[in-house]
Amino acid sequence: MTDTPAPNCSTITRLYEAGKVVAEGFDPHEIGDQLAEHPDAVLWLDLFDPDENDLRIVADEFGLHPLAVEDAVHDLQRPKLDRYPGHLFMNVYEVHVEAGAPQPAMRQTEISAFITERALITVRKSPSDVSRLIRRWDADAELAPAGGVGFLVYGLLDVVVDGQFAAARRLDEAMDRTEDDMLEEGGAPRSVRLYGFGLRKTLAALRRPVAPMAGLIADVMHSDSRLVDERLAPYYRDVDDHARRATETIDSARDRINHLLEADLNEQSTALNDVTRKLAAWAAIIAVPTALTGFFGQNVPYWGYGKFWGFLVSLALIVGTATGLYLYLKRRGWL
Repeated sequence: MTDTPAPNCSTITRLYEAGKVVAEGFDPHEIGDQLAEHPDAVLWLDLFDPDENDLRIVADEFGLHPLAVEDAVHDLQRPKLDRYPGHLFMNVYEVHVEAGAPQPAMRQTEISAFITERALITVRKSPSDVSRLIRRWDADAELAPAGGVGFLVYGLLDVVVDGQFAAARRLDEAMDRTEDDMLEEGGAPRSVRLYGFGLRKTLAALRRPVAPMAGLIADVMHSDSRLVDERLAPYYRDVDDHARRATETIDSARDRINHLLEADLNEQSTALNDVTRKLAAWAAIIAVPTALTGFFGQNVPYWGYGKFWGFLVSLALIVGTATGLYLYLKRRGWL
């Protein structure tokens, strides 16, 4: 076992036995010896951005299916749980949302996991904070003796789903702050409207990794590998509840933002109709005397008629009234 080559990518190793960490930070080529020395222990092996050669080494050590290894190498797999002889393959997404102006944004980390009888092997394809995962396992160490690898899988799913639920709530709270601004008289300002479109886009992006999680957790609980025993089942149901609430929060927020954007569009249409009515009324007021004077050919002398200064006065009046009307319409938002 000690002659087994080690992956060249960055790795994290931890060995759990009876709820305690009995070894950590050891080289991956020592995994076989560590498992043999501790027959009741379970392993967590984390690989950061491995290539095909790195995963081939791990696959040979644990008997992983080549199709699962292929999925772990390629990015942007859908959230899923696949069954293979001797192990499960799981793909999930850890997410983080920034809801600040001018545009909300979502960052996600794809995590693939091989679940064997004695090991949880995670493959991270972009940087993430694994300390949250370690703290969760350490905080729930009393579940480890009975749970085995199912305990490690529970910790991973709990951290992922909690992050997704927090992201959904963060966007929902941003919706609360935006709602009053979007329902202003005459329509929301352009910056608020663009932020609303950004919220809708981010919610749609967040739903893609979150919506399948409830079904994935159900598959884990009912898998033939007997990962989840009676003691762990309530904890998995709690994770499942959080996953469903995250999806419901996203769907509710999407409905709200769609209704808000529709209400804003209706408010803009109402304001435009009001402006059109006012312009039509003023046009009618001006058109009637213009038509009458044109019909009778009334072209009477004015102050300064036939004088150069009279021409300057009339030119100044034309420019001044046109400029004043432009500024007034601009201030009202009609131009």
